[in-house]
Amino acid sequence: MPRIIAGQFGGRRIRAPRGHGTRPTASRIREAWFSALGDSLEGARVVDLFAGSGALGLEALSRGAMHAHFVESNRRAAAAIRDNIRSLGVTDRATLVVREVFAFLMERERPMDRFDIGLADPPYASDAASRLVARFEAEPFARLLCVEHRSGLANLGRQVVWTRMYGDAQLTFLKSAPFDPPREP
Repeated sequence: MPRIIAGQFGGRRIRAPRGHGTRPTASRIREAWFSALGDSLEGARVVDLFAGSGALGLEALSRGAMHAHFVESNRRAAAAIRDNIRSLGVTDRATLVVREVFAFLMERERPMDRFDIGLADPPYASDAASRLVARFEAEPFARLLCVEHRSGLANLGRQVVWTRMYGDAQLTFLKSAPFDPPREP
């Protein structure tokens, strides 16, 4: 079972959906990810795309994000996210959207709908990471997009500000507006 690493809910376990349809982000990668984000989470509006268990968005809430949207199309995963939101008592700071990520993003076209931080851990076996970056560059939906993807994925966009490899995983941060660069973990 994944756990929240730090912040208000540090050490709390969260439920992951059963089966092989989701792959929770490893704790060491999540730690690096959130260390790099640092204080930028304080008061942020976050969107967790391809949310799975919701671990990324819940970690953001634990570390001071004001609100998190969780976008997940798999109903089992959405049920796990719903349970995790309730068990942590953050129903007033969380919105769960059971929808395919790209359909959700197509609806979010007004500037007021932009998020401060986008977190995404799309399936490695798909082209979703590349498609997400292309969508972000065409119509930014956040000031900063943080994507976990398989190592060595080429052409991840023109707006890359930071990238690091962790075995077969890679974290890439892209920005659409002035944003303090991520700090070294």
